[in-house]
Amino acid sequence: MENQVSFEDIKQLFRETDRRMAETDQRLNELGKQIGGLGNRLGEFVEGVVRPGLVRLFQERGIGVHRTLRDVSGDKNGVALQVDLLVVNDTDAVAVEEKSKLTDRDVDDHLERLGKFKTLFPEFGSKRLLGAVAAMVVTEGAVRYAERNGLFIIAQAGDDAVFLNSAGFEPRAW
Repeated sequence: MENQVSFEDIKQLFRETDRRMAETDQRLNELGKQIGGLGNRLGEFVEGVVRPGLVRLFQERGIGVHRTLRDVSGDKNGVALQVDLLVVNDTDAVAVEEKSKLTDRDVDDHLERLGKFKTLFPEFGSKRLLGAVAAMVVTEGAVRYAERNGLFIIAQAGDDAVFLNSAGFEPRAW
């Protein structure tokens, strides 16, 4: 006796496949939200380690900052910009980008952000703008790349944050 598959059997198989694919899509969406939430929590952790020591770190480097601003964002002429932390004094502003793991792409994105900063935030136009990246995980390659581009690199060291820049590092000003 030969095994034959009817047209109805094929239609049922397609319906079952569609149902399973819809379930898989739903599970992937839920997983994406959970991973996104984890990324946000890692960002909060980075900020929790970095932010308390920022003023001290920059003051030790001779940049007498005294105020930090969180989540500075603006939108002008269709250009949007968001800076995780801004550390300021009367003459300087340091825009700090926080990441769980620093990549070259993160450095490039922050350099682009720094290039647009004074256009979107003219109130800081007279200040010397410096850039910094802060992360929990920083590879040696990312440190070299960020430093070559004039950025301060801040990383976690125990319960504190430290600069990873070389001793003679001179930051770029925008």
